[in-house]
Amino acid sequence: MAARWWRWLLLLMLLGLAPGSQAAPGAVWVLSIDDAIGPASADYLVRSLDQAHAQGAQLVVIRMDTPGGLDSAMRQMIKAILASPVPVASFVAPSGARAASAGTYILYASHVAAMAPGTNLGAATPVQIGGPPGMPKDDKAKPSGDEQTLARKQVNDAAAYIRGLAQLRGRNADWAEQAVREAVSLSASEALRLKVVDLVATDLPDLLRQLDGKTLDAAGQPQQMHTRAASLVEHLPDWRTRLLAVITNPSVALILIMVGVYGLLFEFMSPGSTVGGVIGGICLLLALYALQLLPVSYAGVALILLGLAFMIAEAFLPSFGVVGFGGIVAFVVGAVILMDTDVPGFGIPLPLIASLAVLSALLIGGVLGMALKARKRALVSGDAGLVGSLVTVTQVLADNPFCGSVQAQGEQWQVQCATPLQPGQHVRVTARRGVMLEVSAAAPAAQGE
Repeated sequence: MAARWWRWLLLLMLLGLAPGSQAAPGAVWVLSIDDAIGPASADYLVRSLDQAHAQGAQLVVIRMDTPGGLDSAMRQMIKAILASPVPVASFVAPSGARAASAGTYILYASHVAAMAPGTNLGAATPVQIGGPPGMPKDDKAKPSGDEQTLARKQVNDAAAYIRGLAQLRGRNADWAEQAVREAVSLSASEALRLKVVDLVATDLPDLLRQLDGKTLDAAGQPQQMHTRAASLVEHLPDWRTRLLAVITNPSVALILIMVGVYGLLFEFMSPGSTVGGVIGGICLLLALYALQLLPVSYAGVALILLGLAFMIAEAFLPSFGVVGFGGIVAFVVGAVILMDTDVPGFGIPLPLIASLAVLSALLIGGVLGMALKARKRALVSGDAGLVGSLVTVTQVLADNPFCGSVQAQGEQWQVQCATPLQPGQHVRVTARRGVMLEVSAAAPAAQGE
């Protein structure tokens, strides 16, 4: 009887969990991209498209507001959209949003391209090689011949890529190439007039009403949309996507490197505390993982690590600050050239670099200050601390009252004196001869110490 009740209870639990475990078939999934496109955005989109297909969604809507992003992440997202068996509609919304640079490519790659009134797209010229962050274009040095050749290759490749996407979706290929070569932009109404986008919708329900009854070709299979009364599933970024977005921020990655290296340094200086080693190891591994996902300059990474090594070496070498402050210079230069891109959202602010450099300088100054204080302090160990110290006689030889033993610096020493010794007598060390100490009877004033 008990087993039967358990079976019924388990059946009721399964029936109660089933409706919430997955979206209803034919639902419309809504994704949100509201920042620069990077590794986190690509991971979020690829996994969401797989989940939408597994749960039988009929359409995925990407609600987009982005200034652009990394070329590698953008291409990963476009590959997923082109291979998706679920149609994808990119919707630049709400009003005031934009789909600049990488966002324009994603819009062209989608099965449906839509915009809300008051939005814009374009400015799709690839940006890869630039000067230090925050420096205006006019202030940069004139690029060399090799850099000009590389820039032309990047522009030509990007133009051919977006033209291919436009031809695949039947959109305006000439304007797409112009957006790459001349960095032009369009408003929503102009984009609709020039057949750059398919629809202009005021909001998501309006977009679904306009898509209802249309047939879209996804992965070679025509699919008719029934979106007017379809249920909506807001698929927001999960903890993994949010964590990836945080650690792949170049500023956060730089801070993680600092925390990781200094954490390990403190662990090596005071072994056994474990806190510095655990925190430092985790931060350093997260930083290295983030850097391998980002377009970094390996020269910048090498300079940062060299600078940190110099700053650490300052604590162990008698260089009086030369090595440490040289390390600060190497760290600042490395941080400035760390990111090999001018893409918005992937630069390191100069105030952050300056703050980390000042923090390191204060740390080095503190280490130097402690070292100088230690040099002025009297020695309390070794021969310098032994000679002149006051000790107590613990044992006197029976056959030689001029020799005996004393306790000094936690050790038992043999002593000899010019006058007879008595157990418990206070004597002062005058010299050391190998393992033998020479002592003299302490003055009465000294005995009271």
